[in-house]
Amino acid sequence: QVATQYCDINGNVTMDEEWNVNGSYCAIEGITSPDGRVLGKMAHSERRGDGVAMNIYGEQDIKIFESGVEYFK
Repeated sequence: QVATQYCDINGNVTMDEEWNVNGSYCAIEGITSPDGRVLGKMAHSERRGDGVAMNIYGEQDIKIFESGVEYFK
């Protein structure tokens, strides 16, 4: 099941490489298992913006991972 898609600044799903940098089919960025318990993501949202491709130490944009850990506790 499609969970997330690449979209432009207006929220429109897009194949434009400015927003869909991988050229992902149907602009799919994330999928889930039918029961919603497994999430697969293509993008690295923590690497978008200033400092791209730099290793930045500390807790940067990890809320989705923390939420997953809490869910399965």
